Amino acid sequence: MANYNKINFSFFLAIIGFFCMLLNVKAREPFACDPKNKLTNELTFCKTTLAIDVRAKDLVGRLTLEEKIKLLVNSATEVPRLGIKAYEWWSEALHGVANTGPGTKFAGAFPGATSFPQVITTAASFNESLWQEIGRVVSDEARAMYNGGQAGLTYWSPNVNILRDPRWGRCQETPGEDPILSGKYAANYVKGLQGNGEGNNRLKVAACCKHFTAYDLDNWNGVDRYHYNAKVSKQDLEETYNVPFKSCVLEGNVASVMCSYNQVNGIPTCADPNLLKDLIRGQWHLNGYIVSDCDSVGVLYDSQHYTKTPEEAAAITIKAGLDLDCGPFLKDHTQGAVNRSLVSEIDINNALTNTIKVQMRLGMFDGEPSSQPFGKLGPNDVCSPTHQQLAIEAAHQGIVLLKNHGRTLPLSTKRYKTLAIIGPNSNVTDTMIGNYAGIPCGYTTPLQGIGKYAKTMYQQGCVDVSCYDNEHFKTAEVIAGQGDATILFMGLDQSIEAESKDRVDILLPGRQQELVSRVAGASKGPVILVLMSGGPIDISFAKRNPRIGAILWAGYPGQGGGAAIADILFGTKNPGGKLPMTWYPQKYLAKVPMTIMDLRPNKKTGYPGRTHRFYKGPVVFPFGYGLSYTKFSHNIAKAPTLISVPILNSNKTTTTNAHIRIAHTNCNSLILGVHIDVENIGLMDGTHTVLLYSNPPTKKLGNTQKQLVGFRKLHLAAKSRQQVRIDIHVCKHLSVVDQFGVRKIPMGKHTLYIGDDEHVKHSVSFQPKI
Repeated sequence: MANYNKINFSFFLAIIGFFCMLLNVKAREPFACDPKNKLTNELTFCKTTLAIDVRAKDLVGRLTLEEKIKLLVNSATEVPRLGIKAYEWWSEALHGVANTGPGTKFAGAFPGATSFPQVITTAASFNESLWQEIGRVVSDEARAMYNGGQAGLTYWSPNVNILRDPRWGRCQETPGEDPILSGKYAANYVKGLQGNGEGNNRLKVAACCKHFTAYDLDNWNGVDRYHYNAKVSKQDLEETYNVPFKSCVLEGNVASVMCSYNQVNGIPTCADPNLLKDLIRGQWHLNGYIVSDCDSVGVLYDSQHYTKTPEEAAAITIKAGLDLDCGPFLKDHTQGAVNRSLVSEIDINNALTNTIKVQMRLGMFDGEPSSQPFGKLGPNDVCSPTHQQLAIEAAHQGIVLLKNHGRTLPLSTKRYKTLAIIGPNSNVTDTMIGNYAGIPCGYTTPLQGIGKYAKTMYQQGCVDVSCYDNEHFKTAEVIAGQGDATILFMGLDQSIEAESKDRVDILLPGRQQELVSRVAGASKGPVILVLMSGGPIDISFAKRNPRIGAILWAGYPGQGGGAAIADILFGTKNPGGKLPMTWYPQKYLAKVPMTIMDLRPNKKTGYPGRTHRFYKGPVVFPFGYGLSYTKFSHNIAKAPTLISVPILNSNKTTTTNAHIRIAHTNCNSLILGVHIDVENIGLMDGTHTVLLYSNPPTKKLGNTQKQLVGFRKLHLAAKSRQQVRIDIHVCKHLSVVDQFGVRKIPMGKHTLYIGDDEHVKHSVSFQPKI
C-alpha cells in the first residue's frame, strides 16, 4: 500500500506523456521575430548576429510612448505592428516550478512538476553543488513547460532574505539566518536556474533575488509589511541584510532583483535611488532588471501615503531605478506623470531597455523557440524519475537529527516490525511542500514511506496541527502501547506560518505538547519525534524527556519527504543536515519585538540580540547543530599563520594599526586556504558538513563574537579520511563593518575553528604592508 499511489501516479503521467507524443504536442509559437512574418523579420532588433545592446536600442526606438507604458507591468500587452506577443513576467520557482504566479499553468502534457524540499530544508544540507543541481533541474522543467506554452521564462525566485526572527511566517522560504550561508545558497541556486549559456549574454531562465531589503515581517502585533518602516543601521545593512543580494548579483549574475513592500529608514525600497540606482545597478553592476513586489508601487501611494498623487509615485519609482511593476500602477499612471513632466521618456526608455535585454538574452527575439538552446525540452523532461529521485536525495541531505539518546536510531527492521504512527503530520501531502509550490509529480507521505519498512498502526491524535482538543489522545496512547516503537509526526503547516501570517509564539500549536508527552509515557518501545516546520520550535520539553529517544527536524521535505524520512529512520541513509537557524527558547521572545531590526545586543535595554553571530543567551539548539549515526573528527592540517595586507594608497586611507579598509587593499590577492583533515571514526558511512568559523581580534567595531567563514560538504565511508580545502576570501569573510557601514579588515590575531569541534583551533595574524 505504501507505494501504490506513487506508482499509480507515475504510470498516469507516463500514459499522458505517451498520448501527448502521439498527438504531437503543439510547439510554442515565436514570441517575436517570427521567421514567417515578412513585415518584421528583417528589422534590426530581430537580427541575432547583432549585439543585444544594439537590438534593444532599436526596438525601444520603434515603440510609441503608449506602447512603452503598457510594457512597464508584469502583464505586458502585445505590440502587433512589430510582431511582439503579450507576455506575463510573473512566474515562480522557489523549490520547483510553481503555479503561484499567473505565468504558469499545470494542465494537459504538464499536470505537475517536481516539488523539491522547501528552501529551509535544502539550506540545511550546506551543499553548494546540490543547490545548483536543484536549480538546473527546475530550469529544465521550466523551459520544457515554456516550450509547451504553459510557463514563462522569468522566475521571481529565490527568496534570500535573512531569517532574522523565528516568528516570521516566511522563514521556510529562506536559506536561514547567516549571511554567508544565504549568499552561497543564492549564488548557486541562481547559477543552476540561469545556466551557464554564453557568458552573461544567454539565459536558460531568468532568476530574481527578492525581497530587497531588510524585509522579514509580514503581519505581527498590528504591524504589517505594507506599512512597516524598518529602521536599520548602515552597519547591519552592509554586514547582514544586503549580503545575500550582493552575492546574487556579483557571484550569481542574477538577471533581476525585486524591491520589497516595506520602507527602510523612511523610504520605500522601490522608490529609493540609493538602493536601486546607486547600489544594485551602480556599485554591483546588475546586468538585468529591477522589479517591484506585487502592487508595492500602489502600496507606497495608497497605504504608506509617501506621495501626494499617483503620478508622483509612478515617477519617483521609475527615476529611482525601477524597471518593471508587478501590478497595474505604472500602466495606469505613467502617462499622467509624463504629462506633468514628473518623469521623462528617456527614463522610461532606460527601464524598458533593461527588461527587453533580458528577454533577448532568453532568446525570446530569436525566432522559433524549438530551434534554440533548450528548445527540445518537453513533457518527458518534467517529473522524470531522475528528477524525482533528486527531490528525495535533497530531503535526505536536509533532514537534521537533533537528539539520539542511547542510539535510539536507526531502527532495526528485525527488531521493530510493528510501529505506532501518531500525529497530525503523519499522513500529510501538501504540508510537505510548504508555500510557493506547484502541483507535485506525486507524494510519498511519512506513513507510506514507513510502510516500506514495517507494519504500521496509525492514529492522527489531533485532527490537524492546531490540535484544539484531546478527543483522540486515548486511542493514540493505546496503539503506542502496542507498537514495538512509536513515531510522532508533529509540527506546523501553512495554517500556522505562512506569507502574511507571522507566529505569536514558537511553541507547538494547541495541545500538541500534551499529545507528545502522553504518548511518550504510554509507549511500549522507544519514541521518536519528527517535526515539520519552517521556523524553529521550542521543544525543550521533548529534549529533556528521557522517554523521547530521538528527534528529527524535516523542515518541509518536499514531494518525496515521506520516503526520505523513512530512509533516515531505518538507517538506509545517515542524517547529515545542520540547522541553518538558531532554535530559541520561548522566553526569548519577550525581549525581542519583531519590529526591532538591530542584530547586536543592547545591555542598557536588555535586548539580547539576534542570530548565532550576536545572541549569546541560552538556546534549545544552536545554529549549525546536527547529529549523525557515526562520528567525525577534524584537524586543521595546513593554514597560513601570517597574512600581510597590502595598503594601496596610504596617504588617503584612514587605516590604523587596528584595521584596514577593504577599499584600500587588493582583495583579489587575499585568499586564505585552510586544509582540514576529516575522519569518519564511527562504524557507518555518512555525509558531514565542516563548518569553519572565525573570531576576530577586536570588539571595538562592535563586530561578532564569531562568524561563519566557510563550509564544505563531504561523504566519508566508515574509518576513512579525507582532506578538504576551504578558501576564505579575506575581504568578504574576515572583515568587519563599522557603524558607518564601512567594511574593514582587523589587524591582529584571527582565530579559526571547526564549528562542532571547537577545540580544533588555528591562529592567523594579520599585519599591514605598505
